[in-house]
Amino acid sequence: MHDTGTGSTGSTAQPSRRTVLAATAGAAALATAGPAYAAGAPDDKRPHDLVSRMTLEEKVGQLFVMRVYGHSATAPDQADIDANLKEIGVRTAAELVAKYRVGGIIYFAWAHNTREPHQIADLSNGIQRASLELPRGLPVLISTDQEHGIVARVGRPATLFPGAMAVGAGGSRSDARDLGRIAGRELRAMGIRQDYSPVADVNVNPANPVIGVRSFGADPRAVAALVAAEVAGYQGSGVAATAKHFPGHGDTNVDSHTGFPTITHSRELWEKLDAPPFRAAIAAGIDSIMTAHLMVPALDGSGDPATLSRPILTGILRERLGYDGVVVTDSLGMEGVRTKYGDDRVPVLALKAGVDQLLNPPDLDLAWHAVLDAVRSGELTEARLDESVLRILRLKTKLGLFRAPYVSQGGVDRAVGTRAHLAAADRVAERTTTLLVNEGRLLPLSRRRYPRVLVVGADPASPSGTTGPPTGVLAAALTGLGFTATALSTGTAPSAATIARAVAAARDADAVVAATYNVTAGSGQKTLVEQLVATGRPVVAVAIRNPYDVAQLPSVPACLAAYSWTDVELRAAARVIAGRVEPRGTLPVPVQRADDPEQVLYPIGYGLSY
Repeated sequence: MHDTGTGSTGSTAQPSRRTVLAATAGAAALATAGPAYAAGAPDDKRPHDLVSRMTLEEKVGQLFVMRVYGHSATAPDQADIDANLKEIGVRTAAELVAKYRVGGIIYFAWAHNTREPHQIADLSNGIQRASLELPRGLPVLISTDQEHGIVARVGRPATLFPGAMAVGAGGSRSDARDLGRIAGRELRAMGIRQDYSPVADVNVNPANPVIGVRSFGADPRAVAALVAAEVAGYQGSGVAATAKHFPGHGDTNVDSHTGFPTITHSRELWEKLDAPPFRAAIAAGIDSIMTAHLMVPALDGSGDPATLSRPILTGILRERLGYDGVVVTDSLGMEGVRTKYGDDRVPVLALKAGVDQLLNPPDLDLAWHAVLDAVRSGELTEARLDESVLRILRLKTKLGLFRAPYVSQGGVDRAVGTRAHLAAADRVAERTTTLLVNEGRLLPLSRRRYPRVLVVGADPASPSGTTGPPTGVLAAALTGLGFTATALSTGTAPSAATIARAVAAARDADAVVAATYNVTAGSGQKTLVEQLVATGRPVVAVAIRNPYDVAQLPSVPACLAAYSWTDVELRAAARVIAGRVEPRGTLPVPVQRADDPEQVLYPIGYGLSY
């Protein structure tokens, strides 16, 4: 399923509409209409000629972007062959392309597509070769979710940057552009030409279970500026960026992977809050926009998800916002798009709404034949398919896939995970760490006064192919900075026995660093921190996901927000703790009081320094 593994934010605070508006006060919407987007390459003759020669079946295939298991296009492991046969009815990626003539393939780590950069390049070349050797063969548009932070499909040794909310805390358009430029260059070197990033959702709901730190923040103007900068970086490197999730997924308390969210914003609030980042992306020439599987009654009262809504995708996105680039659905395997209609109807209705690319249907054969049958029955016209196929072929032309579909191992070596790229990611991360509490100027932590440091806390599964666990990464980083640091994992829900063990260990340390992960009022993490503070040892809390943890930890003398538990963000937090760098980040979202969510404890823009 697309962009899974993002988990729950764990917070139950629900901001009032007044809080939302207060948080975004002064954040005026951008211009009400962006320029029409010119998706075509300078020479549009080739796409038209290609469409005129394609069979109906080939046109249908171009609309689909599909998962496939295996590290190789022709010789995957037996377990991946078995998974492909079970889910798709083919053995390999090469057979998938030959049978369905799919226009795109999406890479996932869990599908074993992204073991390491040279293998990824070989897989990409194998897919392109399999498709181009077919009669009237076309290059495949290979995509992935490389948002950075907690969602990335290509891990080490590729360069991994801080996630969007961390970049929002840094507030630098230049950093956002550099992220896109470097990440785009590395993806392109591995044969990935479409990235489902940046997230353009404005996260105004602390209880959002699916967006959270994947968003740049809660201020629509700031989010819009960073979205546009990242788009410029990616597309300047020859990779199609994708703004998601239109018309906005930032104020939900339901995960569209598992349910069907409803956005209750009025049309006026949508224009002010949700629309600006998408307008900015369109003005920046965004190559693709991803839909959201949620209902927005103020924009379409039919009860349909936005992915299947003609008023939203054609009426607003295409006609009102002037966008004529590629529209891709979020994964069609997600519950939010399957609640109202069957898997045979969803792809047809999405195309009728204005979609071009149908991403990762749960049953490709069913979906492929449903679209084919809809054209043969007259429900969809072949001319309608031609519109989408043209957009897809124009994008492939723009990205150079007809001219240079293959990549080289030398290109991988020159681009992926280079020393310069890794250093750039570290520099960006250093500008994101946010200091929220520093009583008695505990930080920076003195190595002479506090040489022995105990690192405790949550150890969620390491995201994005990083090393992990977080306590281990923090302890190693602090040891490298001159402390003697030891790690003790206490988990996201520590028991009384685990807490007692941590408290006992703290008495043998000079200071404690506690990694927190979405602390709630009654959680064991809150109890752990309180009991560690009660030992009299200085405690530094590091929020390794949502920055809202600080509201639940009133007794802690020092608190930092790192926004994720990837290596690059944890190492930056360690350098801030040690005083090697100044804390420069400021909150991109407001933090409400734990006991009164109507009141803002720390506003947007808050952040201490040394």
